[in-house]
Order: sequence, then structure tokens, then C-alpha cells
Amino acid sequence: MKLTVFGATGGVGQEIVRQALGAGHQVTAVVRDPARLPVTGEGLEVFRADLTDPAAVRPAVAGRDAVLSGLGARSRRDAGVATRLTRTVLDAMEAEGVRRLVVVSAAPVGPEPEGSGLVDRAVLALVSALLKDVYADLRAMEAELAGSATDWTVVRPPRLQNKPVTGRYRTVVGGFPVKGRYLGRADVAHAMLAMAQDAGAVKQGVGVAY
Repeated sequence: MKLTVFGATGGVGQEIVRQALGAGHQVTAVVRDPARLPVTGEGLEVFRADLTDPAAVRPAVAGRDAVLSGLGARSRRDAGVATRLTRTVLDAMEAEGVRRLVVVSAAPVGPEPEGSGLVDRAVLALVSALLKDVYADLRAMEAELAGSATDWTVVRPPRLQNKPVTGRYRTVVGGFPVKGRYLGRADVAHAMLAMAQDAGAVKQGVGVAY
């Protein structure tokens, strides 16, 4: 497949690029600073762009089979960035007629898991309160996706860890795995790549966790 990856220098984005190249895909990594992308390999194109300008991004998405995005706030101070930058991506995709889009969000943005216990609900409430601005940004981003012409999928992981890819995790379309508290960034990337080719995930939020 011909893939474009936004947020390619982030933890999830780098893993998407690395795993996609390993699977033989052609990858365009969109970055602001190419020096921050340590991944190399045959089939990789590094595209430097200002993500505030949809016209500047259009060549990066033109003719691609799917777009994957790891864009998002890295701290509370960055709240709002996911919505703003995703809007640029959507505008560029719609201008080029590219439909398939997979983005990363977060578990607290989706529905509460069925059968979750008191401890899980308490932890979720605490995290949601601490990062309320970040999650408000992600909810607004998801609303932008829902109103777009793209065939979008939102992947919602819980707390992220730096672990090697396993390919062993649970997914729930339209919900979230019970007692799913952690997921490695590499497995988030693995799930996103798998869902890029999964028609059952189109226009769905998918909870993913160990």
C-alpha cells in the first residue's frame, strides 16, 4: 500500500513508519523537522510540511491508499493541536479525493467499558479530570472526523507504554476492552496498520488494550 503518516516523529508515529516499511509498504512521513525522524529504509519518503496549510499538505496525500495520523497533544499546554492539525489533514484529503484515514485518540474519549469495576471507573474519572483539556481536544477532533467525507477510524488506547510490538491485544469496535489499562505504542501502531485495511472498522471508534 501507499501510506502517508502524520505525526511521524512521535512515539506512535515512528512505530507506524517503522512497521509499515517492514511490511513492504511505501510510506510518506510528514514532518516539520526531518532530523527528528530516526527511521530509515527503502520505500520511505520524508515530506517536510507546515501543517497549518492544507495546500502544502496535498502533495503528501495525493494518490495514497490510506493516511494514518499520530497527531495529538503531548501535554496539557498543547491542547487544541489535535483538532487544528487534523482539520488540515482532512482538508487536504478531501481536496485530493483520498478517503481512508486512521487516527489515534484515547480511551477516555470513548464509551465506558461494560462491566468495568469501581477501581477502573475511579481511575478513569481521575485521569479525565487531570487531562480534561486534552480529552476535550480529542473529542472535538473526533467530531471533525465524523463530519468529514473520509472513511475514518479512531483508535482509542488506554495508558501508553514503551514496549516492543507483540500483536497480541484486544479490540472492541464501538467500545473498549474490560480492564484494559495499558497498551504499548508499538501495538497501537500495529492496530492502526491492521485497521487501515479493515472495512469493519470504517466510521468506527475502536478501543484497543492488552
